[in-house]
Amino acid sequence: MLQIRDRSRTLLAQEDELRLGGGAEGIARQRRLGRLTARERIASLLDEDGGFFELGLWSAYKMYSEWGDVPAAGVIGGIGTIEGRPCLVIANDATVKAGAMFPQSVKKVLRLQRIAWLFRLPVVYLVDSAGVFLPLQDEIFPDEDDFGRIFRNNAVFSAAGIPQYAAIMGSCVAGGAYLPVLCDMVLMTEGSHLYLAAPALVKAAIGQDVAPEDLGGAAMHSAISGTVDFREPDDPSCLRRLRSLFALLPSDDRGSVPDRSIAAAEPARDPEEIYEIDSGDGRSVYDVRDLLSHVVDRDSVQEYKAEYGPTLVTMYARIGGRPVGIVANQRGRCSSGAGELQIGGVLYPDSVEKAARFVMDCNQTGIPLVFIQDVQGFMVGKAAERSGIIRSGAKLVNVVSNSMVPKITIIVGGSFGAGNYALCGKAYDPWLILAWPNARYAVMGPDQASETLLSLRIRAAEREGRPLGDAEVQSMRETIRSQYEAQSDIRYGAARGWVDAIIPPHETRRWLDLALRSIPSHRDPGSFRTGVLQV
Repeated sequence: MLQIRDRSRTLLAQEDELRLGGGAEGIARQRRLGRLTARERIASLLDEDGGFFELGLWSAYKMYSEWGDVPAAGVIGGIGTIEGRPCLVIANDATVKAGAMFPQSVKKVLRLQRIAWLFRLPVVYLVDSAGVFLPLQDEIFPDEDDFGRIFRNNAVFSAAGIPQYAAIMGSCVAGGAYLPVLCDMVLMTEGSHLYLAAPALVKAAIGQDVAPEDLGGAAMHSAISGTVDFREPDDPSCLRRLRSLFALLPSDDRGSVPDRSIAAAEPARDPEEIYEIDSGDGRSVYDVRDLLSHVVDRDSVQEYKAEYGPTLVTMYARIGGRPVGIVANQRGRCSSGAGELQIGGVLYPDSVEKAARFVMDCNQTGIPLVFIQDVQGFMVGKAAERSGIIRSGAKLVNVVSNSMVPKITIIVGGSFGAGNYALCGKAYDPWLILAWPNARYAVMGPDQASETLLSLRIRAAEREGRPLGDAEVQSMRETIRSQYEAQSDIRYGAARGWVDAIIPPHETRRWLDLALRSIPSHRDPGSFRTGVLQV
């Protein structure tokens, strides 16, 4: 996997640039206002030894070039711990467009809220935003998955008993003002402002002249409107107050492992050596069991139906002592029980039937599921269709759709076509969906897609009476392939929220351990039902 190692280094360097936000100019503005940057606030708020698992760092990547870069969509979010308790933090980055909310900013916040809801994590909002980015307001304002959904979620979280804390540490204007006030606890720093309409809009609307502090300053909201619960002199004081309030929450024993000897288990192979498995070019042959030996606990694997449906590996295992069920594409050479050759990374009727049964068993016993995707799609052709490949695939899609246990998906290679769906792609409600830097995400591979699109254009040209020459065909082929390669790059998908984070391969076990530790200990999964299954 030397190619993956190199690509990981390249992406990590790019992530360092994204974390600079608005750069020196934006940071200088925060300093002039006597404020910390969003990342400094998060670092001060979280436990020093707990780590910060950032989500959505690639949001909006190269999506708003006409308006300038919007690193991380101007919002920083992720999972960390405060006073030893896991939580999710969402912070406006005022160094990026003054914290204005772009369409992808809204989409990112909604996904972060969704993750907090699934894991039942307390949420802390660090608010410092100029509000909606007005030139794109038509993509932000009215729909069911737009800006207003954030506030709806605030209300639903509160009703469900999921703690929410908001600290106003800069601007909080217009509709965005509802977010902190819909939270359980509201803090505000001196020099910050909270109002539905800024002074200029008040003047235009009703002709009233009013100073920002009188209209919506911390002193006014603390002493007169009563909107703010705690008024703090500056950022450090506010963050200390947040930590002390968080410490009042009841203890949370989620993710505890009764047997400490199991909890201390290590993987069979060093996660840092995972790069030795294959080249990461998407065509390599490797045994996914070797990959998983760097991820799961040593001596914890129990492979389910090991001799049947070989292009999918299904197994029970432990990660950090916690039980999981794993469904993973086999990229090694395979043959069915009847001795027929099967292509690694391709789904056949026997493999998906096995996986469907395994998912049902995990729901029966309440074991979380991990899907490892390196899938080219379902087998095609006359024999496949006659074997009922669609019917078998529909079973797996059905049980994954109706699965009630936590689901985590990691894309380690290709994620193409209906294979993405059947193995718990984004549309199937994974609690977290992560990807390696080499991952590809598209309806089909670039070779197949470029040739399919090219053939359609050639036929269209022939129907119009202008057949294409060889040079023109080759130029068109290269153009289509280049476009498709760019769109299947995992950064393209991450920019649009199709994955929550791009992670280095050797961090896979660490991320899965975080996810499993964050699952609530006492949760009602509901009843598992599949409805009609075709036989």
